[in-house]
Amino acid sequence: MNRALLIVDVQNDYFEGGALPLHKPLEALANIETVLGLFRERNLLVAHVQHINPPDDTFFLPESYGAQIHPHLSPLEHEHHVVKSMPNSFLETGLAEWVKSHGITELVVCGMMSHMCIDTTVRACQDFGLSVIVLDDACATMSLEYGGEIIPAETVHKTFMASLDGIFARVMRTGEFCAAL
Repeated sequence: MNRALLIVDVQNDYFEGGALPLHKPLEALANIETVLGLFRERNLLVAHVQHINPPDDTFFLPESYGAQIHPHLSPLEHEHHVVKSMPNSFLETGLAEWVKSHGITELVVCGMMSHMCIDTTVRACQDFGLSVIVLDDACATMSLEYGGEIIPAETVHKTFMASLDGIFARVMRTGEFCAAL
């Protein structure tokens, strides 16, 4: 099995002071740093995904500080960097070609937001025959509103992890994954 780490949209706008701060992004960041360190130590493949919105949007604006990948995760020169404009990290980005050219059969996915780009990207992996591990505690999201009711971020996150686990991915905690690597 050829495995790669896929870090999705861990960008400054999702942290305190950013345009769209998430629920507990620092906790997710710490776990992402742990797994990234392990992948780097072992010279395993890493890809960073960065979302850029059109200039008339409210966050991830082109060439803004908020759109930059968090400095704790800055991609190294040899690590793959994908820029996207849609929730699916594969859509019109060349990620599928990179995966295929490196013979990758399994992606370890983490990042932001659980209910949007993590969910969409993980489900898209099935189209490419990839197996997926999602690191539950290395993802973050936000509260949502539906029908006038606020759905807390913890509930949103758990619901999306539960919907991915089993059919689309194996959902694990970072510590469990690192111990097994």
